[in-house]
Amino acid sequence: MNEEKAYKILAMQLNISNNEAKDLIDSGLVFAKGQKVAIARALMNVNTKFSVQETSKPSVIFEDENLLAINKPAFITSEKISQMYKFPLLHRLDKETSGVLLLVKNEEFAKRAIEEFKHMRVEKIYIAAVRGILSEETRVSEPILTIKSKGAAISKISKDGKEAVSDVTPLMVVGKKTLVKVAIKTGRTHQIRLHLASINAPIIGDEKYGKNRAKRMYLHAYFIALLGYKFKADVPKDFNELGFEISNKFDI
Repeated sequence: MNEEKAYKILAMQLNISNNEAKDLIDSGLVFAKGQKVAIARALMNVNTKFSVQETSKPSVIFEDENLLAINKPAFITSEKISQMYKFPLLHRLDKETSGVLLLVKNEEFAKRAIEEFKHMRVEKIYIAAVRGILSEETRVSEPILTIKSKGAAISKISKDGKEAVSDVTPLMVVGKKTLVKVAIKTGRTHQIRLHLASINAPIIGDEKYGKNRAKRMYLHAYFIALLGYKFKADVPKDFNELGFEISNKFDI
């Protein structure tokens, strides 16, 4: 069998550079036979046909002298958003998480905002599509311990971890999938992903904690409020591909 590295095959198919092809794969945008190509250097048959998922562009929700609120699409890192708009991040979203992302424009506001996060006075609401049927509101209050190594992070539920509380409200059920609203004030690394997996309702597409694959991880940062500011980003249309009919009129 004639094999070559995935990114080189993709580069030839799309007539792009090897670096551009590698970036597409690393961003989680490349699929072969319906499966996401996870490793750019993986050896694959040279006749493999790839498809590349289209992505949305980030957009500005609000801007003033203190902050910049961005509607971040999936498949772009928070750090990339910071580079694009040339302001530092106030917080982060995972690469495949879409929604409201805040950048700060002056040091004084940054200090005040960080104190709000530190003292759990920031209101955050996420929308997620999960596997399984949830019919009742659930509070998950398992402590979370995060281990960081070589730029990567993995979290687990542990009595040695930090306080973490997620309030989960089912919104609609389609087949064996549930659309849920998750309200949090603590913001531990991968908190929502881990808490939902712990109640047997893993987020669709969460390979790390949910052990399942999809076109993306269906988690969206819908709403955030701090220091008198309130921002909302509508749930992207790709959630409807799972069968949900989303009106974006969720109770806050």
